[in-house]
Amino acid sequence: MAVPKGKVSRQRRDKRRSSTWKLTPPSIVKCPNCGAFCMPHRACKACGQYKGRTVINVEESK
Repeated sequence: MAVPKGKVSRQRRDKRRSSTWKLTPPSIVKCPNCGAFCMPHRACKACGQYKGRTVINVEESK
């Protein structure tokens, strides 16, 4: 049976765990129609278009 040879300190334990919890920022792209930033493979919230077609009706607020 595997038995640890000695106590692992908190510093050593936390150093080992630190690299696995890094978050990656979400990727954003420019909308080819209006130029607003939006998530890829989703309809643009500013103009409502996806792949050159109007998918969402977006009303202009003044």
